[in-house]
Amino acid sequence: MLAEPFSHPALIYRSDLEYVAATTAFVREGLAAGEPVAVAVPGRNLAMIEAELGADAEAVRLLDMSVAGRNPGRIIPAVLRDFADRHPHDRVRIIGEPIWPGRSAAEYPACAQHEALINLSFAGRPATILCPYDAVGLDSAIIREAARTHPVLRDVSGEWHSDDYAPDRVVDGHNRPLDEPKECLSLRFDHTNLSAARGLAARQAALLGFTGDRLDDVRLAVAELGANSLDHGGGSGTIRVWAEAGLLVCEVSDTGHITDPLAGRRPVDPRSAGSRGLLIVNLLSDLVRVHTRAGATTVRAYFDAL
Repeated sequence: MLAEPFSHPALIYRSDLEYVAATTAFVREGLAAGEPVAVAVPGRNLAMIEAELGADAEAVRLLDMSVAGRNPGRIIPAVLRDFADRHPHDRVRIIGEPIWPGRSAAEYPACAQHEALINLSFAGRPATILCPYDAVGLDSAIIREAARTHPVLRDVSGEWHSDDYAPDRVVDGHNRPLDEPKECLSLRFDHTNLSAARGLAARQAALLGFTGDRLDDVRLAVAELGANSLDHGGGSGTIRVWAEAGLLVCEVSDTGHITDPLAGRRPVDPRSAGSRGLLIVNLLSDLVRVHTRAGATTVRAYFDAL
């Protein structure tokens, strides 16, 4: 049996020294092999890697993951696949750090599902994606779950296969009903009043200081979620809108069922026909949470005015 061309190790690190040594060695191995290399990690870590690489950094695509990957649902299409698809004939090498101290409790389930879905998205593709985990700054439960989303683990002592690898269980385990808001505005919509759903979200966004393009982003995301409800969710839905921790939250629920775990995470050629509503929502939002089952789907999108 041929080995899987895709490699997805988790790097467990316990100090800046360990982190920089392991990540820069990984980058230089790729450069020496002639592989296109990208590094997408939070800004502080990016600066450490760039400084240690010196002139070699000029040959690497560098991205601040706290910006490019603030919404974990955006990382596969807009960071990982975007880079890999630019090099269709090469084996690519990427460092992707989607989970760091400071990620909120609301963000973590989406991060864990993202890590699990990388394996499905890149199955059969020639790529190596190294995902660092801060064993000191992150909760131990997060480190344990990394063993379920990565088939291989490594640290300063070496590399080993994960006996706990079970990415599907992670995707399913975080597909849970979402916490109820303390208070919200709601509207039932169908094809006759979808514009009213957009208007409800836009008015609340304006009250929170959204203007210009960012206000348009909210309108477009809600329009796409509403259109999905009309087309795939039974022809109607309910929108709820509220503020939470300084963010605007727009939630659309209907009677549909999302059965494709990569829905909204596949890059789509704009010239091709077909639905891309959830992808657009992922690209525009700062966080997207989904709960789906037979007969009921809820999509919750979070937006920062900035």
